[in-house]
Amino acid sequence: MSILIKQLSYIHPNREILFQNINLSISSGEKGSLIGNNGSGKSTLLQVLAGKMDISSGEILLSEKPYFVPQHLGQYDNCSIAQVLGIEEKIRAFHRILEGNSSTEDFTLLDDDWNIEERVFSALNTWNLSHLDIFQSMQNLSGGEKTKIFLSGIAIHSPSIILFDEPSNHLDRKSRVQLYDFIQNNTSTMLVVSHDRTLLNLLPHTYELTKNGIQSYGGNYEFYKLKKEENLEALQNQISEKEKELRKSKKTAIDTMERQQKQNSRGEKLNLKKGIPRIAMDTFKDQAERSTSKLKGIHADKISDISENLSNLRNQLSRTNGLKLNFEKTNLHQGKILVDAKEINFGYGNSFLWTHPLSFQIRSGDRKVISGQNGCGKSTLIKIITGQINPQIGAFNRTNFKFIYVDQDYSIIDNHLSIYEQIQVFNSRKLLEHEIKMLLNRFLFPKETWDKRNENLSGGEKMRLLLCCLQTSNNMPDIFILDEPTNNLDIQSLEILTQTIKDYQGTILLISHDEYFVAEMNINSFIAL
Repeated sequence: MSILIKQLSYIHPNREILFQNINLSISSGEKGSLIGNNGSGKSTLLQVLAGKMDISSGEILLSEKPYFVPQHLGQYDNCSIAQVLGIEEKIRAFHRILEGNSSTEDFTLLDDDWNIEERVFSALNTWNLSHLDIFQSMQNLSGGEKTKIFLSGIAIHSPSIILFDEPSNHLDRKSRVQLYDFIQNNTSTMLVVSHDRTLLNLLPHTYELTKNGIQSYGGNYEFYKLKKEENLEALQNQISEKEKELRKSKKTAIDTMERQQKQNSRGEKLNLKKGIPRIAMDTFKDQAERSTSKLKGIHADKISDISENLSNLRNQLSRTNGLKLNFEKTNLHQGKILVDAKEINFGYGNSFLWTHPLSFQIRSGDRKVISGQNGCGKSTLIKIITGQINPQIGAFNRTNFKFIYVDQDYSIIDNHLSIYEQIQVFNSRKLLEHEIKMLLNRFLFPKETWDKRNENLSGGEKMRLLLCCLQTSNNMPDIFILDEPTNNLDIQSLEILTQTIKDYQGTILLISHDEYFVAEMNINSFIAL
């Protein structure tokens, strides 16, 4: 067994339980994905397994120390490439030995690893990073380069256990394909946290993490989704049956009480006719009332048990189940030309961005992907389309249209505001306070979150807040521009966004390296750079 977890729990310093009683065994060479909603503790569990965080209770048994490919959020910017790869001391010792300035400690550090430098350069070259100096800072590297630095470390250290935390983030399509090939062909034990559904479908095991444990599914992500849908349907059938049982029990209780009251009334009248003394009649009356009260209590307990059971079943339903977005359609007629570009290009002096000038049209109702490798000018083209800059050559015409630009950081959300304040910014319809609060709850923001600062929201929370803001104004754009919108989303949020954009009737311009997401968007044309 490569990874064995027994009764593992992690509790925050504020005593809030992140997850508890985790039990999981992963055999040598097994590959699986770890999925769960934002806040379920996926990244924390990986860091615990990697030895970077302490557990609250439980036991972890590993066949060897894992190699960890982390999410990078700027925490490594003050490190050199050699430091994050864990090779700096060994490389420096190697060079001191070659220069004749070594000590016994240097030979101990090198540990007869005489081809370390060769392996490092080979690994970097595999990921097209041969132009980098291993002693340079991580700070000035692109997101994709930072990810590939950590991926390079796998070839350098040859680990038998690898933990990946969102490894396809920031990678362009070519690098993603390279990652997919590597994961499929490598024989190491792997546990992968990712929202990349193409990657998730390559992994033969799926583990879903919740606050109370891990559920194992013997298949890839599509298999997991199918099983979840089956479970959801079964759960909804259970709820329907319990609702019927509750209605029947309430009716039975009412009918029984009415019969009992009629019986008590008839008995009292009969006793009067028989001339039974008042004191005896009072005794009979007390007995009847006790009998009625007991009967009432029995039915009340049964109804209470059914109601509690029903409530528990409803709580098991996904919070996203039934989240429907109803946006107004754009007023533009289908097929109206919004952008007409002929032989355009952008650059400085005689140096242009695109090898071949671009010619394209964007019409109302189009669903286009702007494709190309990182650094090919996709963001520049978006600025031209939205009128922020002008092309330097060619003919370019655009009509006036409303657009919303959504990037991977959801920068349209003001980090200085709270959730409730952000909603008010978009409240052009002048919705009343109770209407806004109803919308917030509908978009999975309960009362206790309304004062939360936007800077503390996850990517998925920002995405839901943006959709809630658009629903508040009910003023959808003519063009929805999405620039890598899936990079920082969990699976739950990704499914919500996917369904929202699929249902949207306006124009879509999409930049994304997520092939699964692109395939879901009903794209009808491409602008290739």
